[in-house]
Amino acid sequence: MSAHLKWILVLAVFAAQAAEPVKLQRMKVPAPPWPAGDERGMANQIGPATLNRCAWHMQQPDARTYEVSQLRSNTMPLSPFGGAYQVKPKPSAGIPGSRQAFNSETLNEGAEHGQQGTQIDALGHFAVLREPWDGKGALPLDGAAYYGGLTPNEVKPTPDSPLLKLGIDKIPPIITSAVLLDAKAYKKAAMKGGELVSAADLRGMLKAQGLSSRGILPGDVVYVHTGWGEHWRDPDTEKLYYTQAPGLSYDAAQYLGERRVVAVGLDTPFIDPVAEGMLQGKAGPAPGTPQGLPFAVHHHLLTQAGIHQIENAKLDELARDKVWTSCTVILPAREKGAAGAAVRPVAIGAPASKR
Repeated sequence: MSAHLKWILVLAVFAAQAAEPVKLQRMKVPAPPWPAGDERGMANQIGPATLNRCAWHMQQPDARTYEVSQLRSNTMPLSPFGGAYQVKPKPSAGIPGSRQAFNSETLNEGAEHGQQGTQIDALGHFAVLREPWDGKGALPLDGAAYYGGLTPNEVKPTPDSPLLKLGIDKIPPIITSAVLLDAKAYKKAAMKGGELVSAADLRGMLKAQGLSSRGILPGDVVYVHTGWGEHWRDPDTEKLYYTQAPGLSYDAAQYLGERRVVAVGLDTPFIDPVAEGMLQGKAGPAPGTPQGLPFAVHHHLLTQAGIHQIENAKLDELARDKVWTSCTVILPAREKGAAGAAVRPVAIGAPASKR
């Protein structure tokens, strides 16, 4: 037997052991169209099938738990869209007449904690306008549409209103199988700002990682490791992380929507690709981006497909251990009417070296 054939057989064994049994892969999940007024999108698929796939990974004798979130701190990289973020510890306090002391913290005024660090977007985070806004005068929200065709009057009727529909509180506990696609390994280098992960790349990674047979199942969460997370520095002395980033191409977002994933997470700040200078208006959006939708992946996933996004995911350890499939647990805080939330996803799966 040739060395090449032996290597193929080894990969096949790893792939077979990494994926759930075919019987579990074929369990039926609910399918769209969803009822009118739906607020869960693809998360409607969470249920017995996804829980059974998840349970299989948790039962593997060599399964490990991986953190998929970055550590939050006052010195972490900060989103230019999310305001300042400063947690201030309060002095230790006591209770008169007791032997107890306690500690707590405050958050600065204006902080958007749900848009900093590892966070998840509610479906109501984005809407689409009828026409491009020129930046002059009031934002023309008349005729804007959210996921499911919901209107601003239904979702956010006044400037100071929380999201009455499509908020973070409408996300169910996301407990399902996950697929990690390693774009850094596939492209043989960490991806650069503005670089695209295309639909062809997603198909290529599935093949390269021995997952062609399994593929991406309805109800999966898909994590994409680009290597951009290497620029997450704390303290953030480099000041590069939020200035640009690789991301999904528009056709990749469409591909994932067709496969009915529940959520997509990248080790990047935007999910969309952002070239150097784009945020300052010195560079345009990625090739293939529809006119007037510079953050077209946000548009498609949130407003069209009903798919949640996880930004600033920590995926280096999963990629290092080649944990291509796992059980992932994603539990955002239930903040009523919020457009985003800090989140601590975890993935539970067996390293390739243990399979």
